[in-house]
Amino acid sequence: MFYAMIVVFLLGYTAIALEHPLKLEKSASALLTGVLTWVLFVFGVQELIPTKEAFWEFLHEQGFLSELTKADFLHHIEEVGFLGMVKSAELKEFIASSYVYAKGGVVSAYLDFVGHHELLHHLGEISEILFFLLGAMTIVEIVDQHQGFRVITDKIKTLNRVKLLWILSFLTFFMSAALDNLTTTIVMVALLRKLVADQKTRWFFASMIVLAANAGGAWSPIGDVTTIMLWVKGQVTTIPIITDVIIPSLVTMVIPLTLLSFTQKGIVERPVIHSDEGEFTTPFERVFILILGVSSLLFVPVFKTITHLPPYMGMLFGLGMMWTVTEIMHRDKIIGVKKRLKVTGILTRVDVPTVLFFLGILTAVAALDSAGHLELLAGWLDEVTNQNIYFINLGIGLLSAIVDNVPLVAGAMGMYDIAPPDAVGTTAMYMVDGQFWQFLAYCAGTGGSILIIGSAAGVAAMGMEKIDFIWYMKRISLLAMLGYFSGAATYYLMFGL
Repeated sequence: MFYAMIVVFLLGYTAIALEHPLKLEKSASALLTGVLTWVLFVFGVQELIPTKEAFWEFLHEQGFLSELTKADFLHHIEEVGFLGMVKSAELKEFIASSYVYAKGGVVSAYLDFVGHHELLHHLGEISEILFFLLGAMTIVEIVDQHQGFRVITDKIKTLNRVKLLWILSFLTFFMSAALDNLTTTIVMVALLRKLVADQKTRWFFASMIVLAANAGGAWSPIGDVTTIMLWVKGQVTTIPIITDVIIPSLVTMVIPLTLLSFTQKGIVERPVIHSDEGEFTTPFERVFILILGVSSLLFVPVFKTITHLPPYMGMLFGLGMMWTVTEIMHRDKIIGVKKRLKVTGILTRVDVPTVLFFLGILTAVAALDSAGHLELLAGWLDEVTNQNIYFINLGIGLLSAIVDNVPLVAGAMGMYDIAPPDAVGTTAMYMVDGQFWQFLAYCAGTGGSILIIGSAAGVAAMGMEKIDFIWYMKRISLLAMLGYFSGAATYYLMFGL
């Protein structure tokens, strides 16, 4: 089952990549992949040795094993095998709790661990992302329906492709550091729809927005989920991660931008704005809702800092505030206007298939994480690179274009401890704000741009603009890879020599 899970994941990944030739919606492929990987995981629990240690901890926490030590438990599994342990006459000597027997033995307990501990644990983490995404997408739709983005688009007069590309990319780069790469991408793609009419041209712009958002999030402690993880756990601190990683991140964006400047010629065509689009809101309402929406998004990191609650709670708080304000604002308007501007009507416009795609792909990656695939992959990287921190992190960054960067970074954080302040030599690279942690933040944050489904920002843009996976791989992946390695080389020149 261990290898079958890999096969199912690769087949699902292929179906997502070939969405248009197969004429199969990627959300359906992702959901099937996510469920089937967990089905195989449950059927093959006795083979999945990497989870045995976590299983012992689960039993111990539940009071099932009052006498048995972890070493004895793992040693016995190695001696007789998992099924051998279940059938062994010595089982009572190793499983002290009669409660386990009452529930059907250790296999029953293990299945309970998988179904009610591992799966729910991952579902909790995935749900945080999904609720965050739903909240952000709904806030953006509220602003869009109130024509709030016209306040910005009316200020951008240029039709020149190259100038517009640079303006939007730099705006995205710094917005991503203040908000986060996912929220910024949702906002900027919604803004892009008001600036560019042609779909294929929008794909180019949206792709650069993804690249700029990931680059901008890498150098900010609140700009990307992986940098947040390192920041919260203490591997990096605010000022050093900003000052040391901002230049490599900027290079990652500027190199593809420069190359595209030679190919993107001419002007863009603005979408036709129907004369009745502005009738539903007044200029004051547009500005007010735009300010309220942006403030709600900016308030998320502040809310997290004050309350220590997860970011999605701050996002839902902002959505609740906007919902309340719009209900009051439009309560005396005619039925037709209410239906268009109230949140209950706007929710029908939210891109639910994108959310379901997130659910499917993250669930599949979670199964690989629980089964030990990602941990073994991280260990293999450590071995083949001879513990060279630059090769390790470059590998993690490239892998993050295929699988979610969160478990990869979590695996790296679990493999290496923070070195003491007086560490010297190679060990010093693992100190707080050491080169290993900073370069990990850069690589994990920017490597996902190489493929459209390699980052949350890319998946959001893919869902909103229906960007074709193969199109992105042919036209953007090489540019993103050049930017990735250029930024990495910049960091190495700054700190590695």
